[in-house]
Amino acid sequence: MLNFTVGPVMSNDEVLAIGGEQVPYFRTQEFSDIMLENERLMKKFVNAPEEARAVFITGSGTASMEAVVMNVFSGKDKLLVVDGGSFGHRFTQLCDIHRIPYTAIKPQTGRTVTAEMLSSYRGQGYTGLLVNIHETSTGVLYDAKLLGDFCKEEGMVFVIDAISSFLADPLDMSACGADVVITGSQKVLACAPGISIIVLGPRALARVETSEARTMYFDLKNALKNGERGQTPFTPAVGILRQISARLKQIEADGGAASEIAKIKAQAENFRSKADGLPFEIVSESLSNALTPLHPTTAPAYDIFLKLKDEYGIWICPNGGEMKDTIFRVGHFGAQTPKDNDALIAAFKDLQNKGIL
Repeated sequence: MLNFTVGPVMSNDEVLAIGGEQVPYFRTQEFSDIMLENERLMKKFVNAPEEARAVFITGSGTASMEAVVMNVFSGKDKLLVVDGGSFGHRFTQLCDIHRIPYTAIKPQTGRTVTAEMLSSYRGQGYTGLLVNIHETSTGVLYDAKLLGDFCKEEGMVFVIDAISSFLADPLDMSACGADVVITGSQKVLACAPGISIIVLGPRALARVETSEARTMYFDLKNALKNGERGQTPFTPAVGILRQISARLKQIEADGGAASEIAKIKAQAENFRSKADGLPFEIVSESLSNALTPLHPTTAPAYDIFLKLKDEYGIWICPNGGEMKDTIFRVGHFGAQTPKDNDALIAAFKDLQNKGIL
């Protein structure tokens, strides 16, 4: 199987080997040391402020999105949410569930947020902005500096969901003024799904400390307290956290965040150059390195996904809802090589020769 989805993705041999081991008991100093090192490296790779903390939630990225909405904000807030696709829309759903007032900013499909769009929200009393910085459904990469500068000028808390963008695109938490960054285990970290990670800056930590969120599992105060000794309040996905440890150390040894980003960028550019001339249109005006969003002009997108999966053993990433038949996505992270791109391009051309594409 060749996997070009955006999570779960193909893992390297070291991560796969850890997944095949017996899961050790975790209330030990050895596991605490792993977790404290995981926190250090997560902070390092997003250039978080020294006082920042990282929390590891056993749950998908949506679990951490919800934990942030519940613990950092309340019904007293007034939020802006960038709702540019199915993943950005998830923040609006969470605000609805937890009864937090918000206004949705809705750029057109494949379009980014501009300074002009933000200008109408100035001086309106907004207290926070939530964005899926890489809208994975359409491939749009929003401008973190533009959004961060706006939040700084307006005194707003800035939350970045970087689940598919972390280590695929440059992200400097301190430089763009982000108060929260969220990511997950199954994207560029290329581990099994099941862990999501929240990096909290000083202002977000202060809000968590005074939060009155009614929750047990998503109580970030409790998670932070346990994290001081390298532990979690409840039984975590121990095996995945050990995989994350291996990947973070590997990334550091290979040159850190900048090196990993450069590798994924090269893989993306390699695919895009080879795909030139195929009957596809790139739908995003602001591309991430993480994936290439393609609109096929000669066949339904979902049909192409099925053909590749069933007849070639190759997985690309389909969309759901209104974009099911119009956009598919090719991911560029995980244990991929340019030769894997060659195999995918050959499959596309074979479908073309058969008159299917």
